[in-house]
Amino acid sequence: MSDKKITRPQFREALAAWQEVLAARNLPAEPLWIFAENLCFEPSLAIPGSLRVGFQTRFTPPADDALEIAYDQFSETGARMVFYRLGSSPRGSICILLCDDWFAERNERDGFQRRDDWGISFYPGVSGDIEEVTDLPRWVRRVKQNYAFRDFDFAMSLATIDEIKIHGRTLQPYERFAETMLNRLRRMMGNPA
Repeated sequence: MSDKKITRPQFREALAAWQEVLAARNLPAEPLWIFAENLCFEPSLAIPGSLRVGFQTRFTPPADDALEIAYDQFSETGARMVFYRLGSSPRGSICILLCDDWFAERNERDGFQRRDDWGISFYPGVSGDIEEVTDLPRWVRRVKQNYAFRDFDFAMSLATIDEIKIHGRTLQPYERFAETMLNRLRRMMGNPA
């Protein structure tokens, strides 16, 4: 980000500002927050060779405090945070919290409303629905890799939220590897704990 001083607001204040942005655009102001594991990429039936984006919360539901944890973690960085709306569903606006320096230059021409004093941008997107995937076979067949880069690739994962809740911080790569190996050894030895 730039050298300008930013002061992140409290989570509730930022969330209220986001809901005001949504309401001002006549979009559902009640957000349903999803994370990286909730995104569902599938081949598009309308445009061959392209992908459509859906979401699910049935198979990897976010914890109630996941959004607040992600906000706190992102607030500790100097990178721009983005409240991003993917679309609407009967459950409200489907939203995802993003954070990366990549968003620093995104502005109104790109559809982003900036709050430079907060280091936050709001992306209300356009009107339109996003489908919720509730069918397990469809979820299992989703595209998991080799898709075009998108804004929401900067989302926090639920696995990272779990690390923060369990360990009080995100793990280093070697710690993740060690934890994976220990869990495999425990399963092999008959101790799943």
